[in-house]
Amino acid sequence: MIGFHASHEQFAPASLLALAGRAVDSGFGAVMCSDHFHPWSRRQGQSGQAWAWAGALLGQVPVSLGMVTCPSGRYHPAVVAQAVATLEQFAPTLVWLAVGSGEALNEAITGQPWPSKAIRNARLRASAEVIRRLWAGDKVCFDGEEGVHVREARLYSRPATPIPLLGAALTPETAHWLGGWADGLITTSMPMDELRAVVRAFEAGGGAGKPLYLQVKLSYARSYDAALAGAREQWRQNVLSAEQSEQLSQPEAYEQLGQQVSDERLTERVIVSHDPGVHREALQGYLDMGFQRLYLHNVNLEQERFIDDFATQVLPALQLPPLSTSSQA
Repeated sequence: MIGFHASHEQFAPASLLALAGRAVDSGFGAVMCSDHFHPWSRRQGQSGQAWAWAGALLGQVPVSLGMVTCPSGRYHPAVVAQAVATLEQFAPTLVWLAVGSGEALNEAITGQPWPSKAIRNARLRASAEVIRRLWAGDKVCFDGEEGVHVREARLYSRPATPIPLLGAALTPETAHWLGGWADGLITTSMPMDELRAVVRAFEAGGGAGKPLYLQVKLSYARSYDAALAGAREQWRQNVLSAEQSEQLSQPEAYEQLGQQVSDERLTERVIVSHDPGVHREALQGYLDMGFQRLYLHNVNLEQERFIDDFATQVLPALQLPPLSTSSQA
């Protein structure tokens, strides 16, 4: 399945809603969106509330929808469980959730000290357990690792069918850890050898046979120069390594480090081309690697051109794998 990634950091909520609707009407089979409090840069300039927006989208069209969130920073896992269960009421069997350990850019707004990756992972695992138990109808009292606490919580508007709970990973180490307990993996496009290492680690950690989702970063425009300029203007601060960026709490800090990113580094992480054939070949390579779903994010601002051209020149030519029962959402 090929989906459209809705970037809250780059577009105002109403504009993004129209773009997602255009994508679905044009033949994109699913939507995912970001869940941020801040944008990555001031040039991006937006950051709508993802859960409110998701309800608005599903109120208009019952499309498969998911997002990646951190359930243990600015959110409480019980609130995340309730929000996702409510969305599922609008689109039964079509909603999925992926969880990750978060970035200071979004989670540090609470004023709490920013914890280490090990502590964040412990909170993430505990939060996932809380979410699953609440979806199952349990009354949850929980005192987990590193401060995840729940007192006599029970969901009364619960999902009718199990909601896939995927794990988000950018490194083989995290992917291996997720393999044993997440229902699937979501990651972002990167050089193929690095991507294979992430997938293999997930499978080796217990994820063999589980769904694989990929958020594909690309830049498509009327010319190569325009595609490169659009990627550079909007997305170069987003290709920093986790080691460079995980402590950064403000868009200005990302911008400063992003100035050091070369075009070579940018084009290693973002597929930059004005040629639909180049994008078709790259996307087919991801499908052939075993990814059941690709969520396409055109990182520049030319969204209408991207949606219309890909709907007619890229999507119809892709050979999609069968959609397994475990990846129906």
